[in-house]
Amino acid sequence: MKKLIIIALLLTSALYSKAQEDIAFPFQGGGAVMTKFFMDSVVVSPEIVKKKATGMAILKFTSDINGNVSKIVIYYADEFLITLPVIDALKKSGKRWIIPNKEKFHDFIIPFSIGFNKPKTGVAEVQKAAYAFYRTRKPIVSKDQIPLNSATLLPTVVVQYDLK
Repeated sequence: MKKLIIIALLLTSALYSKAQEDIAFPFQGGGAVMTKFFMDSVVVSPEIVKKKATGMAILKFTSDINGNVSKIVIYYADEFLITLPVIDALKKSGKRWIIPNKEKFHDFIIPFSIGFNKPKTGVAEVQKAAYAFYRTRKPIVSKDQIPLNSATLLPTVVVQYDLK
C-alpha cells in the first residue's frame, strides 16, 4: 500500500512539474519584464502625437528556438500609423522569447493599446483633435479566418504618451 501511495505521489509530482513547464511565461524575465520592455521600446512618433492617435493593434509573430522574431502579421489595428512603433519594438525583442515544449517555431499574439495621458489644460481642443483622428482613421481588419493553431495569446501592453 505504501508503495502505491509513493508511486501516486511521484506521478502527481511529475505531472505537476510538467504542467509548470508548459505554462512558463514565454518572455525572459516574465510578464512584468515584457510589459516594461515594450513600454520602454515603443517610441511614439511625432506624427502620432500630432494626430492624437489612439487605438488598438493586435499582431501575431513567430519566434524560433533562438528567440528571433519573424513573420509579423497585423490581425487588427485601429490605424496603420499606430502599428509602426509596435512593429519596431517587436523587432527589438529578438532573442528574448522562450519557445514552449522545445518547438522549433511558435506563434504569439500580442495586443497593444496606445493612447495619450489626459492633458492638464486644453481638454476641449484635445477632444476635438482626437475625434477628428477617430473619424478619419482607416482600421485594418482581417477578412479571412485567423488560424490560431497553437499560438499563445500574451497580455495586452498599454502604452500611454504625453501630448506636447
